[in-house]
Amino acid sequence: MEQALHNQARETTTEKPGRRRVERAVFETDCQVIEGDLTLPPAGYQSRFSDSLNRGDFEFVPLTNAQVTSLDDGKVRQLPFLILSKRHIRVAYPVEP
Repeated sequence: MEQALHNQARETTTEKPGRRRVERAVFETDCQVIEGDLTLPPAGYQSRFSDSLNRGDFEFVPLTNAQVTSLDDGKVRQLPFLILSKRHIRVAYPVEP
């Protein structure tokens, strides 16, 4: 029984290549609003949006298809890839589908 539980836990946390999901999210900093695609595991361990922000072993959030809007002048830039420092994030939330 104990071995079966161990195997089930391992299957839940093992990530299979190519099996990820993308969630659109907004991050607000002091100077910008950034909207981009965040890649997450499909289910199980570390699969929630909040898990990706609360992980202590990563200081940055990688985003793809990012849109950066300046709060100073309203200019918008499109970037295919962006790495956002967690220490600059003031507010973060997923975009409703």
